[in-house]
Amino acid sequence: MKEALVHTPDGIRDIYGDEMIRKSIILDAIHDVFHSYNFRDIETPTFEYFNIFNKSIGSAPSNTMYKFFDRNNNTLVLRPDFTPSVARCVTKYFEKEELPIRLCYIGNAFKNVPLHQGKSNEIKEAGCELINDDTSGGEAEILSLVIDSMKAAGLTDFKIEIGEVQYFKGLVEEAGLSKEEEYKLREYIEMRNFFGLTEYAESLDIPENVKSAFMDFSKLFGGVEILDKASEFTSNVKSMEAIERLRKVLKALSYYGYEDYIGFDLGMLNGYEYYTGIIFRAYTYGTGDAIVKGGRYNTLLSEFGKDAPAIGFTLFIDELFLALSTQKKLPEVSPKGVLCLYMSDAQEKAVKFASFARKNGYPVSVIRKSSRHDINEYQEYIDNFRIELLVFFDRNDVYLYKDSMKKISIDELQNIFAGGVQ
Repeated sequence: MKEALVHTPDGIRDIYGDEMIRKSIILDAIHDVFHSYNFRDIETPTFEYFNIFNKSIGSAPSNTMYKFFDRNNNTLVLRPDFTPSVARCVTKYFEKEELPIRLCYIGNAFKNVPLHQGKSNEIKEAGCELINDDTSGGEAEILSLVIDSMKAAGLTDFKIEIGEVQYFKGLVEEAGLSKEEEYKLREYIEMRNFFGLTEYAESLDIPENVKSAFMDFSKLFGGVEILDKASEFTSNVKSMEAIERLRKVLKALSYYGYEDYIGFDLGMLNGYEYYTGIIFRAYTYGTGDAIVKGGRYNTLLSEFGKDAPAIGFTLFIDELFLALSTQKKLPEVSPKGVLCLYMSDAQEKAVKFASFARKNGYPVSVIRKSSRHDINEYQEYIDNFRIELLVFFDRNDVYLYKDSMKKISIDELQNIFAGGVQ
């Protein structure tokens, strides 16, 4: 086999065996939670026009997209983000709908990131988008959905940090900052460079209370008490409304019994241009990045022609899988199904039994025994491929193998499988 033909491109890899089985189990559990909240599946194209993800939408930097051209010389990209694709679909198919629209997805996104970052360029994602709901109750329900999804996947120890970009925007407006000054402050906060933030804020000619607020962004994370602290610095309407919004969300989450999973971080400004209100990240042990990212994006759909509020999130399956692996909470992979092995003159009996077992819910593979392999090799084969049972049809007899081989009649065999999968 030529070596060049068996390797994948940089930044992507094959997934198979137990890892694939475990990821499927996790995805099925998450998908069931999405459906339990009455979110409906949507599938968007793997590639779209470049303008769907352009700079004004703020989806992804151009240099991180995989670009190519169609026969008419239009620039196409592999989707780097599901949300703009869903926004495009909602505008196209639900333009006049004013009541809530609930959509969910599972699929791959693609980002051409530098190799030294150690991240995959093909990213398995699962997420939900709630359109036409601008309430704090809708935000609490989305956060509850995130919590239930992570619990269904197997996590028990995690935290969701919540911010509100309008708090920072209110302070910027109160201080009368220029775009350049606003950007500089935001950059320091996003980079968690609080020494630089303090020095820069001190140099600004702005009211002392607002200056103190900017310098204290290093302390504006923790429990509900930080909302009280944040409100001491300002009385501008936008910032105070942001704080009150967070209080309402926390109160609604208490009705779900989920307030203990929540923390606050008013310095969370990543995606500042993209998000218009609440923004959140979910963290756990065993991974260096957030396993969930989301927030409110009330202006995104207007880029496509529909003026509608929206909130959503993306759950990053690879990060989740890494965390579950580190915490030793991956789902068990149990042997499943039947290998129906037959000698050439017993094919009819084998095929009829396989059909019977499949009708009763058992996965069955039918293989003719090769003269080059003895029965012990087939026993090793079912262990290697996580197959639970081996049924061997010899010329005159039938044998059932699980932990040991034993002779069995056809009637006894069918009785075993007649009850269906338990």
